[in-house]
Amino acid sequence: QVQLVESGGGLVQAGGSLRLSCAASGRTLSTYAMGWFRRAPGKEREFVAHITWNPITTYYPDSVKGRFTISRDNAKNTVYLQMNSLKPEDTAVYYCALAGLSREFVYWGQGTQVTVSS
Repeated sequence: QVQLVESGGGLVQAGGSLRLSCAASGRTLSTYAMGWFRRAPGKEREFVAHITWNPITTYYPDSVKGRFTISRDNAKNTVYLQMNSLKPEDTAVYYCALAGLSREFVYWGQGTQVTVSS
């Protein structure tokens, strides 16, 4: 099993920055990728970013490209999401996820709230 714990959410003004962290523990040796998703009130879950393990590649949707950066620290088994130039529409619960050999995101964290005020 894999456990994921997110942290770093909070309240920030538009134009500000936040960094989310996701610490992974358990059976993480077969990690294919880790990613961030978000769900805003009344909306479907949305993909935000992912980073693959080997080779290291990153991918972002147009809605966050150029503002968000995903990175990882292997020594700490942690993935980060640096969010800059935040907008009110970025307000959501952000979830960390891990994909194993199946390449599907099957492990999920509990989520962390990000609120951007205008």
